[in-house]
Amino acid sequence: PILTEISGVVKYEDIELEHTVKEEYDEVSGHTRLLVIEYKGDYHPQILVLNEDETEVLGFYPLPPGAIILSKDGQKVSSGDTLAKTARKLIKTRDITGGLPRVAELFEARKPKNPAIVSEIDGIVEFGPFKKGQRKVIVKSETGMTKEYNIPHGKHLNVYRGDHVEAGTDLTDGPMVLQDILNVCGEKKLQEYLINEVQEVYRLQGVKINDKHIEIIIKQMIRKVRIEDPGDTEFLYGQEVDKFIFREENERVIKKGGKAAKGKLILQGITKASLTTESWISSASFQETTRVLTDAATAGRSDPLKGLKESVIVGHLIPAGTGYKIHREIELVKKDKES
Repeated sequence: PILTEISGVVKYEDIELEHTVKEEYDEVSGHTRLLVIEYKGDYHPQILVLNEDETEVLGFYPLPPGAIILSKDGQKVSSGDTLAKTARKLIKTRDITGGLPRVAELFEARKPKNPAIVSEIDGIVEFGPFKKGQRKVIVKSETGMTKEYNIPHGKHLNVYRGDHVEAGTDLTDGPMVLQDILNVCGEKKLQEYLINEVQEVYRLQGVKINDKHIEIIIKQMIRKVRIEDPGDTEFLYGQEVDKFIFREENERVIKKGGKAAKGKLILQGITKASLTTESWISSASFQETTRVLTDAATAGRSDPLKGLKESVIVGHLIPAGTGYKIHREIELVKKDKES
C-alpha cells in the first residue's frame, strides 16, 4: 500500500480518465474504482497532500501503472491512511529449476533486466523536473554534493521527497547490478548480497546450504584487481592481477622505498574467473579447452601446480593437509629403544 506520512487534503495531479486511469468495477465492494494504466507523453499521475488551506504541498506520492486509487480528490486524510495500493504479485508454484536462472545470473555476474537505480551517496531525496518522459531524482548530501538520476517512464520509485537514503539504497524497484554494489558499498556488502540472493532461491524449496559453499565461489569471483596506477611496480596500466600478487608486489616495492601501485577490485563471473587463473591446466579443465591449451602452448607457459585441481589432474598430492610442501620435506627418524 501507498500510505501518507502526513495529514492533509488529497489532490489529484495528472489523474485523467482514459489518459492515465480507467474505471474498474470491484466485485467485492460493488463500487467502481480508479486503476492507473500505462500512460504516455508528459502525464505523471500522482497524489498530492496539501495543508488545510490547500496553499502548500506537504507531500506527493507517484502512482505506478497498476496502482488502485483508494482516496478521493479533496478528501481529508490523516498520517498512516492508505492513498492507493499496488497490485499484489502472484508467486507461482515452481520447482528448483525455475530459480536456477537467477543463480546463474548472479554467479556469472550478468547485468539483470530492468535493474534498480542505486544511490551513490548518502543524502536527502528531492525531485527535479520531468524531461523527455523521465523523472529526475536528486540526492543531496550534507556536504553539498549532489547526484542526479533519471528514472525511466513506468519505473516504480521506492523513495519519496525528503527521505534520507544511504549509499547503496535502491531508489527504484528491480534487482541490483552487482558491479554497482561493489563500486558504491564495497566488497563486504557485495558478498552479503550475493549470499542472501542465492540462498533465497534455495530456501523457497526448503533446501539448506551452508553459507561456506557459496562463500568459496564468491571468493573466486572477486579475487582480481585492475591496475589504475602501476607506481614503481612491474605491473602495467589496466592489467588484471590476483589480489595476493598485488599485495605482495606492493609490499616489496614499499620496502625498497618505492611508490605502491593503485588498483580497483573487479567482479568476474565464474566462467571468466576460471579461465583467468594462473594455472592453464585448471583453466583447460573448465571451458574452452582447445583455446586455453593452444594459447598456453603458443606462449610457452609453465604450470607451477599450486592449486588443487591441477594437482589432481596430473596425479600429484594436493597442497592440503599432509600434502603441503612443508610436511613432505619432513623425515621420520626411528629412535632406538636403548637410547
